[in-house]
Amino acid sequence: MNGDRMVELAQALAAAKSRQDVPAALALFHRDMLLDSPAFGTRAQGLAENAAALTRFFTSFPDYDVTLDGHAHNADTLVCWGTARMTMTGDRFGVTPNGRRASLPVSIRFAFEDDLIAGERFCFDLATLCAQSGVSTDAVRRKLFGAA
Repeated sequence: MNGDRMVELAQALAAAKSRQDVPAALALFHRDMLLDSPAFGTRAQGLAENAAALTRFFTSFPDYDVTLDGHAHNADTLVCWGTARMTMTGDRFGVTPNGRRASLPVSIRFAFEDDLIAGERFCFDLATLCAQSGVSTDAVRRKLFGAA
């Protein structure tokens, strides 16, 4: 796949996610799409799991917005970096957030197949999200990963 097409797909996905538009995001995904978010310890594979993961994510972060500021690619992989802005809400993480919007540097690695996004590895620092949301990183990590 050429680099311009990779960037076009990544930008379309960023726009769909910034609108919290799950159907538009899913339309960009390969049927075997693998979404990996190491900070949350989550992986979703296939369209049904990705729909559930995105719905859960947007419930926790209803104002999620991402900008992609730069990128690099080779023949089959695109890496983007930018900023995600989001407000932690609800009790998914076992804490009570302060209601402030966090702004986090992110890096995202994409893989492609059949002119669709086949993989996304979404990386950010959980401690930075927790600090800006006024919650304990240790408490959130216990909720996500259990006792160490």
